Amino acid sequence: MSQHAKDQYLRIALVVFGLIFLAGVFPMMMLWPSGWRWIPNQSDYEQMILGVYATLGIFLLLASRAPSRHRSLIQFAAWSSLVHGGIMTVQAVRDSAQMGHLVGDVPALALVGVVLLLLMPGDPGVHTAAA
Repeated sequence: MSQHAKDQYLRIALVVFGLIFLAGVFPMMMLWPSGWRWIPNQSDYEQMILGVYATLGIFLLLASRAPSRHRSLIQFAAWSSLVHGGIMTVQAVRDSAQMGHLVGDVPALALVGVVLLLLMPGDPGVHTAAA
């Protein structure tokens, strides 16, 4: 894949993930609680996580304008999604009431992390010679 195509896909991914984090997490918690909410409901936790993800969503949308200038933010979004999904996996395996997360938000977080890492812009300090 050419660098130009990779950059275009990254911009699209940043917009899609940014919009989902900003405005999609809450509806998923309401529509599919077993895959997106902790049982029993923990409203204080939900408010906190919605605030964090909405904020991250805004910054991913801003980063979509010039991804190469926002490498650390993209890396944070990718790695924090993978870590969050990993912790949730362990918690869901330990508590059978949370198993729905293994088909809900855990794979969604893994997708965010993997896609962003695969499309990560190259190090701006490294220049490659044209072939």
